[in-house]
Amino acid sequence: MTDQERLAGGVVSPVHGRGGAGHGVVPEQRGPAGAELLSAGPGAGRPGRLRVDARRNLESVLRAARQVFGELGYDAPMEEVARRAGVGVGTVYRRFPSKEVLVRRIAAEEVAWLTAQARESLYGGGAAWESLAGFLGRAVASGAGRLLPPEAFRYAAELGRVPEQRGAEAEPELPGAAGAGAADADPRLLLQLVAALVARAAAAGELRPGVTVSDVVLVLTAAVPVHALTAGAGDEEPTDGQLGDAPAQRLLQILLQGLQAR
Repeated sequence: MTDQERLAGGVVSPVHGRGGAGHGVVPEQRGPAGAELLSAGPGAGRPGRLRVDARRNLESVLRAARQVFGELGYDAPMEEVARRAGVGVGTVYRRFPSKEVLVRRIAAEEVAWLTAQARESLYGGGAAWESLAGFLGRAVASGAGRLLPPEAFRYAAELGRVPEQRGAEAEPELPGAAGAGAADADPRLLLQLVAALVARAAAAGELRPGVTVSDVVLVLTAAVPVHALTAGAGDEEPTDGQLGDAPAQRLLQILLQGLQAR
């Protein structure tokens, strides 16, 4: 049985209590909305109307939830999600019967997106440091790292300190570049991929001695304070995984310099 098959039975556990300390560009909806749509009810005589409205409301709720949880943490109230989505709190609860269900949905989609980014960086053929830095840049730009479930930090700590000298042949056994599926929503797979990126950079002598996977995960959660964002130049959106404002770029560069060997 492969690592991915063993992980496929895992479920992202409920997420509570991680406070966010900042604000950034939070990704749009990651997954398809079709499975969440409401069944026909009053007004079903108008073909397609309810389905279109339901889809629009669901997308608004998911987008708002990413913004709210990314800024305030998973303790943020559902009322704030509803306010940002421009719907009543009852509409949110009709889509998601509890906040825990909504949190699990958001966390699973963000972990799956980060897993895909980490896999692409690891198997994309780039140099060791550029692969790691590129992954972190995309993760921080999207804001997805601030939506990691708390257990991801525990898994990172369990992976332990990365050996300072490690050959490429010692890279851990992981699913290949084409390996994707339900297991992608398990933070353990994400952390294994990140650990492989870190180990490869360490083996190439491009990572500062003593850096751990936990240190790199902290960079994933990097956030720029609201006042720094509003002081930035312009309102440009990030493109191609790049941070779209000067304060965010500067923060990421400072953090990456702290990780890179001199």
